[in-house]
Amino acid sequence: MNGTLRLPVEPWARRLVLTEIIVPVVLLVLGIYAGLLQVLFRAGVIQAAEFAGWEYYQALTLHGVVNAVVFTTFFAVAFGNALVPYALGMKLPLRWAWVSGVTMLAGTLMAAWAILAGKASVLYTFYPPLMAHPLFYIGAALLIVGSWIAFFNWIPLYLRWRREHPGEKTPLAVVGMFATFIVWLIATLAVAIEVVVLLIPWSLGWTQEVNVPLARMLFWFFGHPLVYFWLLPAYTMYYTMLPRLAGGKLYSDKVGRLAFMLLILFSIPVGAHHQYTEPVVSSGSKLLHAFLTFAVALPSLMTAFTLAASLEYGARQRGARGLFDWMFKQPFFSTDAWLFSYMIAGLVIFIMGGISGIVNASYSMNLVVHNTSWIPGHFHLTVAGPVLLAFLGMSLHLVSTYAGKELRLKRLAVAVPYLWLVGVFVFSWGMMRGGLHGEPRRSNLGMSYLNPDSPFYHPEWKLYVTVAMIGGIVMTLAMIAYFVVFFATALSRRQREAAAEFPLSEAYHDEPAGALMNLRPWLIAAVVLIAIAYTPMVRDVVRGTFNNAPGYEPHNPAPVNQSEQLEESPSP
Repeated sequence: MNGTLRLPVEPWARRLVLTEIIVPVVLLVLGIYAGLLQVLFRAGVIQAAEFAGWEYYQALTLHGVVNAVVFTTFFAVAFGNALVPYALGMKLPLRWAWVSGVTMLAGTLMAAWAILAGKASVLYTFYPPLMAHPLFYIGAALLIVGSWIAFFNWIPLYLRWRREHPGEKTPLAVVGMFATFIVWLIATLAVAIEVVVLLIPWSLGWTQEVNVPLARMLFWFFGHPLVYFWLLPAYTMYYTMLPRLAGGKLYSDKVGRLAFMLLILFSIPVGAHHQYTEPVVSSGSKLLHAFLTFAVALPSLMTAFTLAASLEYGARQRGARGLFDWMFKQPFFSTDAWLFSYMIAGLVIFIMGGISGIVNASYSMNLVVHNTSWIPGHFHLTVAGPVLLAFLGMSLHLVSTYAGKELRLKRLAVAVPYLWLVGVFVFSWGMMRGGLHGEPRRSNLGMSYLNPDSPFYHPEWKLYVTVAMIGGIVMTLAMIAYFVVFFATALSRRQREAAAEFPLSEAYHDEPAGALMNLRPWLIAAVVLIAIAYTPMVRDVVRGTFNNAPGYEPHNPAPVNQSEQLEESPSP
């Protein structure tokens, strides 16, 4: 990463970015530990009572919320607060940036209290009629609102840059981050409606019942686009930094811009493929969303080709010969380009994540794997592959540069993503293969299905849960190594002036952007497509003949009285 432009950073901007990186990494320690407990419990090594005092669903909620929502949202905001001003060559407006950070932190603490107190064991999907304490929902709403404020804070900065640079192409890094938060803003509008209109009044006892199909539809309007909110910052790194780290150039700037625009267009109207078994949703709506889910694979295929061409160009610049030699002439273990290892390992994992995602999108195959352990096996290949590794690598980079410190234990840092790759492949194979044999997900039965005296006896699952446990342990060891590197760097002495520094790539083909110069037409097209895809689903829910549901807690499945829900509940 030598030779990159270093720009000075204001002290309060530096403190903000570091806070938004360090706080979620500290919480990630809890999230990873809860994940380890899950695989040990599923393999029968520990009992639910041994979850450090946590109930099974409480630990599962903590794992999902911290890893998939809190860590990713904080990182995306911190990354944008650092990258957008850097790419534009301007200063971050600090007042609203800090309002954003404080709002997100307050919301996170509220939700964390509810989870750790055993009052929000509703999993990261928080499906009603599972009911959480009001502070869980209020905290989630504040986390979302804080992230909106961060995005809105970049818009005047961008508009000023456009006025000062008429006719110039917006830096690709800025296009990537704006695409990220456009998808996030649209998607979170639905979950904000769910939380504010349906769930908060319900949890406060102002309403006695909740419309479950409507709540699920609103969640999945948000839930699958959430995957692209995770992926888009990683894609931004892949397009703008990975070619430079590999010693080359981005093969095509225009393809990168087109991929980001297509993700704005296709990321959101895909949620019904999570609701194939939802009786209230018509088969026509499910079919339309299935087609759109396959369409969203197009920008990923474009990305795979463009990045492969970029990596090949870099390797041939360093002397690669023949047809395949370039694949082996990459800086896989270079301590000078250590960030490369996080990105390339994530890309390798994502190949299998994408292939298994096609299974989930197909109606007939989805029915085979629905609510089996295949599902967590699949999404760990996506969320815990390119997303987590790219976020972990960039978190190290930001802590190093924004704190003015050299990365400590570089060899260990380079080993982390490859150890994680092995662990996640082993873990996901065990989970997905078990799912094909009917092994359930989200089950607090432990290994009662391996006890011959149990009515849930399924001895064929023993191999698969054991393999998944081994993979989970390897993943945990990789994360322990990462935490050692991260905190060793964060707590070391400052060795240089803090600065913003990113290895941004030049483009080999730097074509005119044409219709890709302006985000507005793509945003309008996305809104139209969303209306086409979701209007029939809203009609289905409105016309549905079903009763609303009272709330209940996972460890106490009987319906609960709303007024009693707010009183002190017993420990799980």
